[in-house]
Amino acid sequence: MTLPYGTVSDVACLAPTLTPPSPLDTLRLLLLPSHRLVQIMNPFALIGRTFLEFLSATGRLAWFAGTSVMHCFRPPFYFRQIGRQVVDIGYFSLPVVGLTALFTGMVLALQSHSGFSRFDAESAIPTVVVLSITRELGPVMAGLMVAGRIGAAIAAELGTMRVTEQIDALTTLSTNPYKYLIAPRLIAGTLVMPVLVLVADIIGVFGGFLVCVYRLQFNAANYISQSWQYLEHRDVASGLWKAAVFGFIITLMGCYNGFNSKGGAQGVGAATTNAVVTASILILVSNYLLTGLFFADK
Repeated sequence: MTLPYGTVSDVACLAPTLTPPSPLDTLRLLLLPSHRLVQIMNPFALIGRTFLEFLSATGRLAWFAGTSVMHCFRPPFYFRQIGRQVVDIGYFSLPVVGLTALFTGMVLALQSHSGFSRFDAESAIPTVVVLSITRELGPVMAGLMVAGRIGAAIAAELGTMRVTEQIDALTTLSTNPYKYLIAPRLIAGTLVMPVLVLVADIIGVFGGFLVCVYRLQFNAANYISQSWQYLEHRDVASGLWKAAVFGFIITLMGCYNGFNSKGGAQGVGAATTNAVVTASILILVSNYLLTGLFFADK
């Protein structure tokens, strides 16, 4: 076949020769975004990035907490909002806290009897039950239950308000969202949690009393006498102080994660999960620190 500029063979000779890339060239093409691979494979870069992100998140949380606490002590005060949060956090949490404390005390009495009976030390069960409930189990279990219920509710409510721009609308209407949304929840949580824990202590000790008297055949008068004999004011007071700190942590983490949520429904779900998880972890960490502070001399 003859073309205007020559034959087909002549044109084919003029075309550039295409050869498949070598394995080394293919590997180089795959490693073009090498900075990402280096960052992932470099342990020091990963540790440094994680540490910087942790410091950044801690700084944002500290600024949010400081701003919120400042607004808790400055007028105006929205007493109607505070009262509503007291009812939501305190009154509606009584059933779950009461049931948790009741069965915790009952299980504690059974387990204590199972262990102490090996050493003929059943008489120490009332003391173990009352001290364990008032010092540790009452505040911690109540805090974890309230964190699961109230922390998630606060984060979901504020997160929905954030993604639907209701918080921006409050700012447009010259209403400070920290005073109207954050401060009432912090005040209510800090004030109500000690009351919840006090009720949990009473119910938990009563649960241990029921098991010991009606199942383990303890004398009721001796059980009550031994419970009061070794119980000190500091045991109850330390639990109530812990409860106040736990209440502040729960409401703070719920407000922080909900207030800063973004990304629609998925972001609200992530904020709710983060609020419960971070509040639970901080409760356990602060419980250790407060226990060391209150009972360091013993």
